[in-house]
Amino acid sequence: MKKHMKLTWAYIFVIVFGLIMIFPLIWMFFATFKDNKELFGSLTILPKAFSLEPYINGWKGSGQFTYLTFFANTFKLVVPTVAFTVLSTGIVAYGFARFNFPAKRILFGLMISTMMLPDAVIMIPRYVLYNKLGWVDTYFPFWVPGLLACYPFLIFQQIQFLRGLPRELDESAYMDGCNPFMVYARILMPLLKPCIFSVIIFQTLWRWNDYFNNLIYISSVKKFTLSLALKMSIDSQGASTPWNQIMAMSLLSLIPPILLYFFAQKYFVEGVTAGSIKG
Repeated sequence: MKKHMKLTWAYIFVIVFGLIMIFPLIWMFFATFKDNKELFGSLTILPKAFSLEPYINGWKGSGQFTYLTFFANTFKLVVPTVAFTVLSTGIVAYGFARFNFPAKRILFGLMISTMMLPDAVIMIPRYVLYNKLGWVDTYFPFWVPGLLACYPFLIFQQIQFLRGLPRELDESAYMDGCNPFMVYARILMPLLKPCIFSVIIFQTLWRWNDYFNNLIYISSVKKFTLSLALKMSIDSQGASTPWNQIMAMSLLSLIPPILLYFFAQKYFVEGVTAGSIKG
């Protein structure tokens, strides 16, 4: 009986704490159905009348481009970047985890050391390089680093996961006539599924929510992502900022990454913890 009471109180505590944590999202959801006057003049969570006008007017965007364009631009930036990152970081991690080659420890140490390098240090040289290559105001500054495995944290995470997989799997595949690439593609990559999902989630959230890098490299409104479009909606209105419309569009922009996390939550947790358990 005492055990059941403790379990009940534990569930009550988790539920209450969870409601406190998601209260801002709950308030934001109901705020999207209010007008600006009610939004700032009432302390109640529920609106007096549910209205879809904030969504309808907010979706119109800047007038020249609707939020359909900004959503499409965000997917154009995020999806290839994530796909390139999964492929490139997995191959690099496979090389470090399974092969011996000259200066392996030195190269591994250099890769890990880049995790400690502040982004502000390389911001200007990186911009100068991309500008000389003609990549400014394109999505190449996001696609190419993903293609070249410029994310040491994601590489290290997959290395730790691969170290927990027995080498006998590789040896048996070699005996069946597989080459190193086939071993990775047919044997190890399917087993890396939890880790790959964690890479997908991390990279999607980083790129989807990124504002600073988007602001630096993208200047054309027709190429704006959601983060830039939301900021533009605030700046373009001046004193009469339609916060209900901005919150409505912000709420819509949260839906894709939230859905991704919930659908891949099982694999994400397993992928994040596997390295520490098996390594």
